[in-house]
Amino acid sequence: MQLKYNRKLSFGSSLIKILIRLLMIIVFFIAAIFFVEKIKFPSPEKKYDINVTNDIKKL
Repeated sequence: MQLKYNRKLSFGSSLIKILIRLLMIIVFFIAAIFFVEKIKFPSPEKKYDINVTNDIKKL
């Protein structure tokens, strides 16, 4: 007599797998944000001082 192999996962085990995957995705995004903040992007060294008072008077 052969044993019946049940391929269908129970609701609890499938729910646990979904929660673990969701948790892994959340941890990945938090780590990615943390590492992107650590990267120093180039920024302009000169501060621009634009005087627009003459343009306002012309209007």
